[in-house]
Amino acid sequence: MALEDAKGQVDLAFTRGDRRGLAYENAFGGATSFLRRAYSKDLTGVDLAVTGVPFDQAVTHRPGARFGPRAIREASALQPYDPPYGWDGFDPLSAFSIVDYGDMAFDYANVAGVPALVEAHIAGILAAGPGTVTLGGDHFITLPILRAYAAKYGPMSVIQFDAHSDLWADDDLDRIDHGTFMYKAVKLGLVDVTRSVQIGIRTQCDDYLGMPYIDARTCHEKGSTYVTDRVRDIVGAHPTYVTFDIDALDPAFAPGTGTPVWGGLASWQAAAMLRDLAGINMVGGDVVEVSPPYDTTGATAIAGAHVAMELCCLALWHKREK
Repeated sequence: MALEDAKGQVDLAFTRGDRRGLAYENAFGGATSFLRRAYSKDLTGVDLAVTGVPFDQAVTHRPGARFGPRAIREASALQPYDPPYGWDGFDPLSAFSIVDYGDMAFDYANVAGVPALVEAHIAGILAAGPGTVTLGGDHFITLPILRAYAAKYGPMSVIQFDAHSDLWADDDLDRIDHGTFMYKAVKLGLVDVTRSVQIGIRTQCDDYLGMPYIDARTCHEKGSTYVTDRVRDIVGAHPTYVTFDIDALDPAFAPGTGTPVWGGLASWQAAAMLRDLAGINMVGGDVVEVSPPYDTTGATAIAGAHVAMELCCLALWHKREK
């Protein structure tokens, strides 16, 4: 849609006829769908569904990530005027059908029931055909999401951007804890550790369960190209899920998160790494732990929105017309 064609249009999130195309509405007004995509529960012909899981009752420290999906959507309104920078002209918003599927509904007082709801929510989308990019919420949500993906693809390659390994031992499968989701995912056979990797780690982990990791200092000293080359070697062409905990970024760039740790990635490093992973077989992803109450500037939500856009590019890159 050209700028002149947008005149008179109101809230493309509701009125968009063609699900493809850039958007030129005022960023400060209108519905806050992700990237001004149409809100839709109809997944017919959809390539990618963006959905939110506003759950933050598994955190070990500061809550607030329940407000993450809304804040990320609002911040994303700054982006859909142009194709994303650094993708050689690739414009997923114009080339593919992307919808905002809305947030998963759940009873906040029935915490024990949330994991099954998340798994069913994602499984329902996958069954209809599209992949997903999920806006969290705390990092626990990735465990039931991986259950849904593993049911379709088998044990997943996972690329995890994070300050924490989330591999602390926890054999009580009924515990809902964002710090142990990866431990359980590995133990449950949802993740192929030989084809997975963690990036940006800078907290102690006594046992990585055989999973390769690239800590934050290595990222800084050896550079983003070293990181992405190694990641490509590890995941190969295997179906891959990318989970991005916003605390992978240094608190200078993303203070609005529950467990910030100094020494993290700069936003430019994360951007370079995500873009240089173009071509991996990414079938789904998420950005989690954006907690707006701890960042009055909105910078963390802006970072989360950019990560989510990069994930959309990664998920659709290999489907582009040659």
